[in-house]
Order: sequence, then C-alpha cells, then structure tokens
Amino acid sequence: MSKKQVRMSISACLAVLAVGAVVFSDQEARKAESNDKGRGVSASDTARAGQDIEGIGAGLAALDHAAKLGKYTFIFFYRSDDEPTQRMRKVFDTALGKLAERAEPVAVRVTNPAEKPIVSKFKVGNAPMPFVFSVAPNGAVVRGYRKAFTEQQLAGAFASPGLEKVLKSLQDGKMTFLSVQNGSTKFDAEAMRGVSEFRSDPKYAKTTEVVMIDPSDAAEAQFLKNLKVDPHTPEAVTVLLAPPGKIVGTFKGATNKSTLVATVRKAASGCGSGCGPKGCKPRKKTKSV
Repeated sequence: MSKKQVRMSISACLAVLAVGAVVFSDQEARKAESNDKGRGVSASDTARAGQDIEGIGAGLAALDHAAKLGKYTFIFFYRSDDEPTQRMRKVFDTALGKLAERAEPVAVRVTNPAEKPIVSKFKVGNAPMPFVFSVAPNGAVVRGYRKAFTEQQLAGAFASPGLEKVLKSLQDGKMTFLSVQNGSTKFDAEAMRGVSEFRSDPKYAKTTEVVMIDPSDAAEAQFLKNLKVDPHTPEAVTVLLAPPGKIVGTFKGATNKSTLVATVRKAASGCGSGCGPKGCKPRKKTKSV
C-alpha cells in the first residue's frame, strides 16, 4: 500500500466554495443595517417581496420542492430593491431561465420574518447582498456568490453526483472516505477493509461517511482530476477528507485501520488543540468569501 499525504483547501482541490457557514464581521453587519435604515422600505421593495415570497417560508419550501424533482435550487438572497440588487436580479433571472430543466429559482428577502429559518440555515442575515447559493438536491451547497456574479458562473454552479455526496458529508461535519473503484480495479475489497474497520470504531462511527465513485464514470472526470486521481487507475484509490475540505491522505490499494487512524491524528495535530474528527476550529474569526 502506498500513501500520499496532501494538504490543501477545498477551494483548491475540489474547485468549489465550501460555504456551509458564511461569517461576516460585525463592522460589515452594522454597515449593511445602517444602509438599509437610510434607504427605508419603498413601495417597489414591498411589491417585489410580494412577488418573490408567496406564503410562509417559501425558501425552505422551494428547497424541498426542487429536491423532490431531483433539481438544484438557486437561492437569491437580498435585503432591499436597490439598483445593484436589481442589476444582479436580472442576471439571475436570465441565467435561471436557461437552466429550467436542471434548477429552480427562489428569491428570499432576508428581512422577511417568514424566511428566518432559511436565512439562519445559510447564515446570511448580515451578509453583503445580494447573495446567491446553488444547492444540490441532496442539500449540499455547491457554489456561493455575493454581490456580483455572471450568467456563466451560475451556469457552472453544478457538481457531479460524487462531488455532491462528498460536499454534503463534509458540510455535515463528517470525515469522508472517497473510495474510487469498480469491478476492473484491483484490491477493491482490500481497500475497503481498513475503511470498514475504521468506521466500526465507536470513536469514529458517527463522524465518518463513505462515498463510492466509479473511476470510469465520465461525469466524475473533472472531480477526479481535481483530486489528482487517475481515472484509469489500475487499482482502487481511497481519498480521506476532513471538514471543511482538507485532503488528509490518499491511499492506493489496500488500507488498514492503524494507518488511517495515524493519518487522522497527524492531520489533527497540525492545527492545534482545536482539532478533532470534525476538523479544525479557527484560532480567530475571519471573514469567509
């Protein structure tokens, strides 16, 4: 069994924005609130809100509806109907009109009390607006854009099925084993043996997930390229990731529990006392993009 240690951010290795939790500074929050108070709520604001939000909790309802259809949900969060918001709303509407077969749009005004659950879920109450998220049918946040974005960016805000599963697991705070194998790769059972033993340990059972990917699946080609895994690999490959999206180990062929545990402990020790199965706690609060 050979092992390659890799440490890189999810934005580099997965080419996506891990936006399960978006944090903004108190200064930005106060500035946003001050700007809203200065503008007030216009008649056009109220009219737009009425068009976008029909009923109670339309944001969460839209997520549920799209998921049942196997579609993505694109959420347009906004605070007021100012000129920058109107400009980006046009971009959003045009892009989503072209993506109707794959995604459903919903606009959510963050000041609408009925939408507090979804605003809290995505932690955008104090975010600079507008803010757009693309959410996969399984609930994984795939992309996030704030203030400005293009039609091309929205058109590319989708992920492969394998990447969707990995993102969901990581955003749920779980260590994730990505098992790349199929009937043609060697050492499939041996590769899973160490993973299964690791998961059977009570210390890791509830905080570990396994995602299987067929290396011959063309839909996963870009994902595997980002992970630096050869889609023509002759033997099974196992990639271990930890929240928010660190690759802590890549293993070819057979795996064993002791090596996996040692890899996790070594990765955890590299970020101080704030580490554990669910990843590292930042030493100080910083603004995420």
